[in-house]
Amino acid sequence: MLTGDLVRPRLVQRGGELQIEWLDGANRHWLQTADDLITLLAQHHNRPQGAWQQAVEGYEAGRTDYMTIRGLAKVLSDAATFQPVATPIAPAELRKRLFTRGPAFPTPPEASGRLPLAPRDRVLREAAVEYNVTPEQVERILYADRTAAYLLADIGPPWTAAGLITRYNLELARAALYWADQMEVQIFDNFKDFWKFLKLFKLMFEATVIDGGYNVKLGGPISPFVQATTRYGRQMASFLPALLLGTRWRMWASVRPPYFRQRLIYYLDESAALVSHFKQSGEFDSRLESDFAQEFHAKFGDERDRWLLTREDEVILLGDTVMIPDFALTHKQDGRRAVIEIVGYWHPDYLERKVAKVRAANRQDLILLVYEGVNLAREKLQDVPAQVLYFKNKPVLKEVMALVEAVAI
Repeated sequence: MLTGDLVRPRLVQRGGELQIEWLDGANRHWLQTADDLITLLAQHHNRPQGAWQQAVEGYEAGRTDYMTIRGLAKVLSDAATFQPVATPIAPAELRKRLFTRGPAFPTPPEASGRLPLAPRDRVLREAAVEYNVTPEQVERILYADRTAAYLLADIGPPWTAAGLITRYNLELARAALYWADQMEVQIFDNFKDFWKFLKLFKLMFEATVIDGGYNVKLGGPISPFVQATTRYGRQMASFLPALLLGTRWRMWASVRPPYFRQRLIYYLDESAALVSHFKQSGEFDSRLESDFAQEFHAKFGDERDRWLLTREDEVILLGDTVMIPDFALTHKQDGRRAVIEIVGYWHPDYLERKVAKVRAANRQDLILLVYEGVNLAREKLQDVPAQVLYFKNKPVLKEVMALVEAVAI
């Protein structure tokens, strides 16, 4: 991600709001700059990272927009893969061996007192003989474990100039959250991915139901309740692309970058020209879920049927966690609903957590469709506050619909 110094020139205060001066993806100057940097990176394939950094410095020389150039180059560097050079001797071992011999100089000064001084080239030759390599190899190995010596193995995704500018703008949007003390989000779709990434980045939240979605408050990196502020700030910034996977969302954050005198409101919504690089979840998590939906639509999915099947359209809030049932069935005339969770092949620990969530949810309109071969004893589900229906190969849709009719509210 971008560092604070690379973001600062593009953050502006307008009234009580913090806004970002996005890089214009249609601007010929910036398209050419982005294309030049992509080409420059490609030219450094299998060359040291230090050489790439020097090339960027040479490219930006004499230009007043050097901070933006550095930002674009940072995006490229972060997406690229630099690998350490394979060496016959561990660099740290070689350094230790050489440094124990005392100071060495290209042209050693006259020794004074008891301090023995030796020409540097002689020390390298002696080490080369000891390790059965050439002096030139000793020179290269000495600091080969430093990142500047790592070789560019992969330049990353197939960059285009417009794509690089788009990703740069996303990184600007993320970096503004480094200094947040609170973030509030309203989401109206893509609930599963939202909570999946919320859990992945270990963000603390409080959620409430609103019309058509959920209002989620997150404690920020400079909140008095958060100790590891830098780490938590990066987690919050890292999480932002998850919002972009949805089609309807709004976000407010209270931020105070160190070079602004007051706390500001940072606002984004789905109208922002930002693109997530996160991978969206597939429509179904398993073959069982896919087959269930396919069979339902084949038998009950026409316009004349009374029930509408939807996928993961409800979040059950459970304090510091959530449960998102696989399906919901809604009656087209009276609006009654039942939610369905399919329990298939899972690790025992996962099943224990699943049962705990079912108990915490305490939903009488919840139907558990449980595969008979699942690693979960039947007695574990004897007193859960849900309807349990076992199946051998696949759920019997007629039995499922009978339960739906009975428990929908």
